[in-house]
Amino acid sequence: MGFPATRSGHLPYNGRSLLQTNGLQPDLGTFRYFKMHLQMPFLLLALLEFCICVAAVFVAAYVSVDGSYLAQDAGIQSSVATAMLFGLVVPVTIMVMGLYQSRIRGGVLGVFLRSVIGFACGVVILAVLYYFFPTLQLQRGVFGLAVLIAFLLIGTIRPMYFHYLDRDILKVRVLVLGAGEKAASIARRLRRHVDRRGFHIVSYAALSTDPVVAVDRKSVVNTAGRSLLELAVASDVDEIVVAADERRGGLPLDELLECKLHGLDVIDLLSFFEREQGKLPLELLRPEWLIYSDRFGRGTFRDIGKRAFDLLASGLILACGWPVLLLTALAIWLEDGPDAPLLCRQVRVGFLGKPFEVLRFRSMPVDSTSGGQARWRTEMDHGRSRVGKFIRKTRIDTLPQILNVLTGTMSLVGPRPESPQFVERLGEAIPYYRERHAVKPGMTGWAQVCYPYDASFNDSVQTQEFDLFYVKNHTIFLDLLILFQAAEVVLFGRGSR
Repeated sequence: MGFPATRSGHLPYNGRSLLQTNGLQPDLGTFRYFKMHLQMPFLLLALLEFCICVAAVFVAAYVSVDGSYLAQDAGIQSSVATAMLFGLVVPVTIMVMGLYQSRIRGGVLGVFLRSVIGFACGVVILAVLYYFFPTLQLQRGVFGLAVLIAFLLIGTIRPMYFHYLDRDILKVRVLVLGAGEKAASIARRLRRHVDRRGFHIVSYAALSTDPVVAVDRKSVVNTAGRSLLELAVASDVDEIVVAADERRGGLPLDELLECKLHGLDVIDLLSFFEREQGKLPLELLRPEWLIYSDRFGRGTFRDIGKRAFDLLASGLILACGWPVLLLTALAIWLEDGPDAPLLCRQVRVGFLGKPFEVLRFRSMPVDSTSGGQARWRTEMDHGRSRVGKFIRKTRIDTLPQILNVLTGTMSLVGPRPESPQFVERLGEAIPYYRERHAVKPGMTGWAQVCYPYDASFNDSVQTQEFDLFYVKNHTIFLDLLILFQAAEVVLFGRGSR
């Protein structure tokens, strides 16, 4: 079983291929925006809930005034703008609660709790906006009814939406070229159904140089006498993922090119995991893939934009969070006495491998190192004070790092800064570990919102895969997504220690 080295024939363009070739048919699974692959099902869900929130305002106003003189009697001076504002704020606060990501955990109760908190935050934000922009204000009765209608409709439609979504609607139909260990890694890495909401593997096509050794044989298609394009069209797939264990001389390059020219997407396995998992698997990473990648670039405009974003966002956090800073300082003083130091300074490795001192509230009676040796975070949890455990759990201990951001030694978003001892040890054991220093370390980062704190060497390997993804794809848009998700991490304590 296997494809020949050259294509066995030509297939005329069908209607689907013509649409894809001319760029008229979008990818149903993902939408690429500012280097990020956003899952189309969640974008459509956000659009649907935006429309629900907009409609909820008009329905609430209609019910309140029995359908007559809608805008004037309901106290709406600009009905369209008011409804649009409501429709924008509520989905954003829902997104901050993590309800637009596939990796959410917690079951029905967790989703309900996040929804309630998301709507509550939306109500608070809208109340503040109504205070500063009274022309957009809703009457209290209309506003409360609109919130109730939107909450009930979204809570009803979401389960139905995901029920149909899990039946492979809107998913990318994938043909995996290969049936060996690399092809089987898809099932190992993406085990849960929520991890597969963006794609559906239709079948595996074995190569003559890549025998079936690790995938379900029932999913392997018979390729005898058929070209790759014929097989792809017969299976009605959107994408071919090249996952061959042995690439030298075994790939049907002519047939892959033919599929590409007929409008099918052809990507390698590493790019597939990058899109679906948001990380770069180290066992698949090759130096040439990194060298020829088009997204590791830096430039003056990008550096200036990120620095301006850091200054603006950190200044806003400092302006809103100064009461938390004062209360934390007071709590440390009350527990340890007025002579106890509030802050601790720790040496970390920063941009381009240069050491710097990071600031944080002291959460332990002693320094976080013992005998000059860095320790895993789980080893330090037992020695924390009562205040230290709380501020560590809520990430308040990292707030003084805003000063590091303002001075330029850190960024608001970036890989976690590690001690020189850890960098030395992990740099020798983990491939491409020092490449994380190509960007400034951050107060929060892609790895922090996607994976728990490092508690072992294996955890460091996982976080490195997320950090490499960030180094490769970082933009202001990605930074905003990370900050939104970081708020959810703080509120629900996910991954904190």
